[in-house]
Amino acid sequence: MNTFGNLFRLTTFGESHGEAIGGVVDGMPAGIDIDVDFIQAELNRRRPGQSKITTSRQEPDQVELLSGVFEGKSTGCPIGFIVRNTNQHSQDYENMRNVFRPSHADYTYYEKYGIRDHRGGGRSSARITISRCVGGALAKLALQQLGISIQAYTSQVGYIALKRDYHLYDLSLTETNAVRCPDAEKAAEMEALITQVKGEGDTIGGVITCVIKGCPAGLGEPEFGKLHAALGAAMLSINAVKGFEYGEGFAGVTMRGSEQNDIFISENSENSEYSESSITTATNHSGGIQGGISNGQDIYFRVAFKPVATLLMEQNTVDIDGNPTTLTAKGRHDPCVLPRAVPVVEAMAAMTILDHFMLYQSKKV
Repeated sequence: MNTFGNLFRLTTFGESHGEAIGGVVDGMPAGIDIDVDFIQAELNRRRPGQSKITTSRQEPDQVELLSGVFEGKSTGCPIGFIVRNTNQHSQDYENMRNVFRPSHADYTYYEKYGIRDHRGGGRSSARITISRCVGGALAKLALQQLGISIQAYTSQVGYIALKRDYHLYDLSLTETNAVRCPDAEKAAEMEALITQVKGEGDTIGGVITCVIKGCPAGLGEPEFGKLHAALGAAMLSINAVKGFEYGEGFAGVTMRGSEQNDIFISENSENSEYSESSITTATNHSGGIQGGISNGQDIYFRVAFKPVATLLMEQNTVDIDGNPTTLTAKGRHDPCVLPRAVPVVEAMAAMTILDHFMLYQSKKV
């Protein structure tokens, strides 16, 4: 299962310490302006070495488009791409060759395949998300022509959290700090906490919130293939993700139906290009999806990330023969994945929405 999507599909390949990370995007609509600088900028948001609160590994992550683009536009043919690995320190992982790192994929990969690449986790490394960011950037370029925008931001690190209502913040400020949080005061607190945790050789998790605007009503399937299920599956496929909720999510269980129901009202503006209805809702507790189908309101959801599993401190574990041992990780690792995961969340959301928009269009008569 190295392919994501139905009509818009991304197939990925590569390992963190191999020659390159890459992929093939199939189903990209033809005639889309391919802004290579935009694609590179999306990769730059994900790349390591951005700040003192991320890994110090220095990788340019320069994307090379190999096919599917002619005179600056998508041809409709598969878009192949690679990003070469240039700054691996494989020797940093030699002490992990025969040892299972706690809470990593080492043990499960070994049990499944009988072999594993111990260098940085190989295929299970978060570096593999490079391919997702390229696919997501291409999807964003197509969604821009449809008036659909996607903005994610760090809304919680450890116990430091923003209020749940995204309307309270200017999301355009997300990229103004290293944490990618739209609240400058909270961002400073988050950065201080991450710095403290890093100094202790430990790690910490948090939450990323994502908001999708301009999505037309009608995306998603009524039974299997619900839009929120597709978004949830996309987010839960990201390394270190432990939870997904949309709309009011778990917080909504304390509300009564009379409080949470989104009342339908007539919209005064002109009808949407994609819908014959001028009906909207007074509130959006549903998170823009009802019955598994988008209703034209903002889609918003939250993604929970666990603390990074690699600690720069001694941990008890076992070797491949089951013998007790200890492990102290070496190398360059993120103390908190949140800042670099923001563009990955956006990328997976973009590919999901474009894929379901194409499915929606294919069923129109």
